Amino acid sequence: MEKVLKLASQRAVVIFSVSSCCMCHTIKTLFCDLGVNPAIHELDQDPKGKEMERALIRLLGRNPPVPVVFIGGQLVGSTDKVMSLHLSGNLIPLLREAGAIWL
Repeated sequence: MEKVLKLASQRAVVIFSVSSCCMCHTIKTLFCDLGVNPAIHELDQDPKGKEMERALIRLLGRNPPVPVVFIGGQLVGSTDKVMSLHLSGNLIPLLREAGAIWL
C-alpha cells in the first residue's frame, strides 16, 4: 500500500493501469485529450505490479481494480468516478487545482 500511495503523490495525475484493459485505455486517452500528462503505471509491466494490484483491490474494495486514478495525490477512483466528474463539469476544475492543466 505504501508504494501505491507514494507513487500516487509524485505527480498531479497518476493512473494505475493494465496495458490490455480497454477501460484503462479510455481513461488514459481522456486525460491526454484534456492536455494532462499523467504518470501511468502499467501493473502488468511492473515487477511489483501484483503487489500494487492487491493494494489497489484493498483500497477500492473491488476486483479488478484498474483503472485507478489519483489527482493531486487523492484517490478519485475508477472509470465510473472519473466519467461522472467529467460529465458533471467537475473534472477540469479538479485538474486545474492539482496543477495538471493550466487553462
